[in-house]
Amino acid sequence: QVQLVESGGGLVQAGGSLSLSCAASGRLFSSYAMAWFRQAPGKEREFVARIAWSGSITYYAESIKGRFTISRDNAKNTVSLQMKSLKPEDTAVYYCAADGRRYYNSPDDRAADYDYWGQGTQVTVSS
Repeated sequence: QVQLVESGGGLVQAGGSLSLSCAASGRLFSSYAMAWFRQAPGKEREFVARIAWSGSITYYAESIKGRFTISRDNAKNTVSLQMKSLKPEDTAVYYCAADGRRYYNSPDDRAADYDYWGQGTQVTVSS
C-alpha cells in the first residue's frame, strides 16, 4: 500500500515556472513506476509524465515535452515535476500516481493502470 501527498501547486503567470512534489509512504515505493496526470475542468484525466522505478527511464506527453521534467528520489520517497514555460492550457489539478506493478518499466499513459493516487494539487496559469 502506498499513500501519496502532492504539494507545490499555485497560481503563476504564463511563461513562469512551478515545481510539484509528491511524498510517498510505504516501503515499496522504490519498486514502483510513478507518474503525473492532470485534469482540467470538464476534461478527462490526462497523462503528463512517467518515470521508471529506477529513475533511469522517463516518458512525457507530447504537449509538455521539453517544458516539464519528472524526477524521483527513492531515498526520500519523493517524485517531482519541474514545470517551466507554463501556458494557460496547463491549468489543471495535478495528480501523482503509482503503478503497483513492481519493477515494471514499460511506458503506460492509461490512468486505469495506476493503483495509487494522491488527492491532487491545483495549478493555475494566468494569461
